[in-house]
Amino acid sequence: MLGHLHRHIWQRLPYGLRRAALFRASSLLAPRPRRDAIAAGPIIVAGAFRASSGLGRITRLMCEGLRAAGVPAIAADITAGLRQPADLPPPADPGQARPGPGTLIVCVNAPLTGMALLAIGRQVVSGKRVIGLWNWELPEVPAEWRLGVALVHEIWLSSAFTAGAIRPIAGNKPVHVVDYPLNLHPPSPRAERRPGAPFTVLCMFDAASSVTRKNPEGAIEAFRRAFGTDPSTRLVLKAQRLAAAPAQKARLEALAAAPNIEILDATLGDAALDALYDRADVLLSLHRAEGYGLTLAEAMRRGLPVVATDWSGNVDFFSKAVGIPVPWTLVPTEDPQHTYHHPHIRWAEPDLDAAAAALRRLRDEPGLAVQLGAAGAAFAVSRWGAAAWYARLPASARPPTGA
Repeated sequence: MLGHLHRHIWQRLPYGLRRAALFRASSLLAPRPRRDAIAAGPIIVAGAFRASSGLGRITRLMCEGLRAAGVPAIAADITAGLRQPADLPPPADPGQARPGPGTLIVCVNAPLTGMALLAIGRQVVSGKRVIGLWNWELPEVPAEWRLGVALVHEIWLSSAFTAGAIRPIAGNKPVHVVDYPLNLHPPSPRAERRPGAPFTVLCMFDAASSVTRKNPEGAIEAFRRAFGTDPSTRLVLKAQRLAAAPAQKARLEALAAAPNIEILDATLGDAALDALYDRADVLLSLHRAEGYGLTLAEAMRRGLPVVATDWSGNVDFFSKAVGIPVPWTLVPTEDPQHTYHHPHIRWAEPDLDAAAAALRRLRDEPGLAVQLGAAGAAFAVSRWGAAAWYARLPASARPPTGA
């Protein structure tokens, strides 16, 4: 009977209705944290450890960063409970989350908090101080985000931009800006540029996180305006999960039909990613919105100059001191994938002529590229190492381990 209902009724409901019903039902069923729970050890980091998504990367970073700072964090992998694809191996030495006092950092977005707490388990959640580590890419949040507020004691956001979107719905819950420990391991030295190698522009995006938001079409157009089909230049579009957006995939393939443009649609391991960054002379991100901008930060720590839209979460760390910011105008947020389709909200439309000029400048002034890359790498060392990052965390991340 349940299978029949699922096939013939549930699956025929509009996606948005099914999504809203799932969020609301899981929030109603989820265990409520005790109001009087205080920050205590141990610290448990829960999230989709095995997912190759941005939130999966953030989950792994938070756990690794705490451990690198000397905190024996427990890794609670709830990839399956969140219905996320498991692209990566499970966390090494996860430890065991047990009932009793502790601090639980839940690395999912607000609407999924109920589902995450259900996956963690009522006994483990009971008595814990629950921290919601959320990320969002627009200056306002949808109504469904309010569901997560009742399920946490405090909220951590990756940027001042995202914190500004959350504070209006947070009520009396503390809201903290907490970025990520991106420089836990020194990056491999960049390979020497091969003689005769093309000037290579790298653009990276996950199609499941909205192709329109990431704007690879803008990257293609800016590259064409800068270099045309010049064979001494190359644009590499590193995509992931393009099959999730078939219409956008077909359009990108048509736009990228040029001998000096390459689309690479794959999930890459660390070594392959390092090799991809080594091929590049500049990272280009003409995003319309970012909650943080992990790709920009990863390029900076590798000493790669960045050209990026000067708007949203990345402005916390990205400036003309470490890259070339691209000016923008605000336009309605329209997303064919409906992940970020909120036309009453505005996001950035980057200036493609300015982006093209920035690319030409970096090609023609290699000394400037070296200077900006070195400045980005120095910033990464000073801000994103384990000790510096941990020192900036809220007090709830430094509870007495024996409490």
